Amino acid sequence: MDGARLLPWTSWEGKPCYLLNGDGSGTGSGYVSRLADRVEAEQISSAAELIEDSGRILADRTWTPGEIHLLAVELHHHLGQVHRVAKSRGARLRLLEGDLDVADSEGDGPSVT
Repeated sequence: MDGARLLPWTSWEGKPCYLLNGDGSGTGSGYVSRLADRVEAEQISSAAELIEDSGRILADRTWTPGEIHLLAVELHHHLGQVHRVAKSRGARLRLLEGDLDVADSEGDGPSVT
């Protein structure tokens, strides 16, 4: 969806959720945008903690197969969340770059190089 923000959660059916603002962009400062920002920040923070924990677990070399399986499941889950955040933020950056290019071509904004 062009101009829509991919939210960091899915519907009950597992389908992606998007946010459209009144101006058609996925950028905004409304309640849902702020909630999504907080959820994304928590997801990134949780992934960072898991990276540290997994490093310690793997360095100890005293793990059981069950612990390695659980670690793989958690890494898969958190990597999926961080990938979704990256896709959402990348799409919003492309929108912002497009807005700057349009403003520049109209002589109303700074040049982007």
